[in-house]
Amino acid sequence: MPPPATSAPPPTPPPTPQQSTYADRPSDLTFTSRRSPVLASRGLVACSQPLAAEAGLSILKAGGNAVDAAVAMAAALAVTEPCSTGLGGDCFLLYYDGAAVHSLNGSGRSPAALSAAIVRRDCAVEGHAMPFTHAHTVTVPGACAGWCDALDKWGSLPLSTVLAPAIRLAEDGFPVAPIAAYHWQLQAPLLLRHSRLAAAAPAELLLADAAAPHGARAPRVGEIWRNPPLAATLRLVAAGGKRAFYRGAPAAAIAALVGEAGGVMAEADLAAHAEAPSTPPPLAVRFCGVEVHEAPPNGSGVAALLALRLLDGMAPHPRDEAHNSAAYLHLLIEAMRLAFADTRWYVTDPEHCSIPLEELLSEEYAAERRKLINPHAAAVDVRKGSPVVGSDTVSFQVVDANGHAVSMANSNYAGFGTGLVPKGCGFSLQNRGANFSLEPGHPNELRPSKRPYHTILPAIATKDGELYASFSNMGGFMQPQGHVQLMMNLLAFGMEPQAAVDAPRFCIGGISNGSEGSGEVLLEEGIAPAVAEELRRMGHNVRLVHGHERAVFGRAQIIQRHRNGCLWAGSDGRADGMALGW
Repeated sequence: MPPPATSAPPPTPPPTPQQSTYADRPSDLTFTSRRSPVLASRGLVACSQPLAAEAGLSILKAGGNAVDAAVAMAAALAVTEPCSTGLGGDCFLLYYDGAAVHSLNGSGRSPAALSAAIVRRDCAVEGHAMPFTHAHTVTVPGACAGWCDALDKWGSLPLSTVLAPAIRLAEDGFPVAPIAAYHWQLQAPLLLRHSRLAAAAPAELLLADAAAPHGARAPRVGEIWRNPPLAATLRLVAAGGKRAFYRGAPAAAIAALVGEAGGVMAEADLAAHAEAPSTPPPLAVRFCGVEVHEAPPNGSGVAALLALRLLDGMAPHPRDEAHNSAAYLHLLIEAMRLAFADTRWYVTDPEHCSIPLEELLSEEYAAERRKLINPHAAAVDVRKGSPVVGSDTVSFQVVDANGHAVSMANSNYAGFGTGLVPKGCGFSLQNRGANFSLEPGHPNELRPSKRPYHTILPAIATKDGELYASFSNMGGFMQPQGHVQLMMNLLAFGMEPQAAVDAPRFCIGGISNGSEGSGEVLLEEGIAPAVAEELRRMGHNVRLVHGHERAVFGRAQIIQRHRNGCLWAGSDGRADGMALGW
């Protein structure tokens, strides 16, 4: 007799909003993945957010050039990654026009009424370090002027066309990506801290409504986020250009909020920034047969160039060591410490202090500095060769059909910066002024209407006058360290761009608030534990890093152009982004 028939079990119901979903438990980044490089011939973009990459590619397909696409991506990232970038921050840009590399400095200045004495009085600081998120760290947001100036000088499409993709994202909404959601959540307390100043709905403070004790939270993974105030601000800029921002309602809202939070920024400070663009010539050194170009001070690209100059003259060369071996990493770490020791003193606003750049980048100076590197032991003074603080930034690359390229970086500095969100604007204000020094007589000492030491670094490499690569590695003081490692990966070890981006990195850790610290060396998972032990034996204070803490190694993007015109791109899996081409 056959067994009685049984019915199939009922299907498992889909998750309800009350059930645990992926959005409630985002990835801890312990996965291992592989990406192929993206190849294209008519144009390529690479950035940390897929929707921003699509915005840039759509502008290329609409007939825009590399500058048009870069500004479109900067604006789209301001919508999709407000926890890293936005109209409340700064930007730097390098542009290769087929013959030469040009630089644009989109960073802002301190308020005309601010001085080191006022900061000491208001913030009760000890030592020479600035407070980190006080209203006194708000410098004039330079991003809007930087975008507009770049388009005026080198773009081909109207500003309204270039900003249209970002405006659509802000108005229609977009699903929040996993890594952005993670960092948004980390920074939510900073936004809530200032909520009493705005007396606004959570959405106006870059937060979502919630039935939680505090009534607001960061948006979750996959949640559709809309930002009507930012859309309105972008429409204002699209119609009226930078003057609508720096002499209009956004400027008034910025000055009012900074004043309410204890700062001294005035509308006149913002109006002054709407004047002539700043386009200083870039700096360059030759490394492994290519010219590496970086933005000049007040940008800190000179740190990468100093380290590359030191490394290229070593005998034996670091490329003769095994990649990411203890011997190899030791040489790079010591070179970076020397570079930071110099740049922490010399990088400042050149309008306020003369900087001996020619001498610093000379081979004669490099030869003397190399004598301080012991190939077998850590010898450089970590108190003078470690960066002070960290930050969050976005950086992105574009190469168009003509082989013209843009490397660009845009940043709030630390996450949402100060966390101050001007009323009706849809963006937070940066804390870039935290990088000033309060040490009397220091070249980077805080003074009125001065630009601070700046970390964001776009970079371009050329070979025999032709584009070799457009690249960056966002992430505060990781950026020059990342540039050095990316260049070694590409040039010394022959890696393709995605492999160069994927390779595990080191990062010299920071010294908080100017205190005398250990200057530890962070090693990313993937570097062998035996290498860490050997570095410890050599005298380095080493710590292995995994999971979301890998954010300290930044997010790199590379587009390389081969001589046959083929474009190869790599985009960092440490972020949400990707490379797209056509």
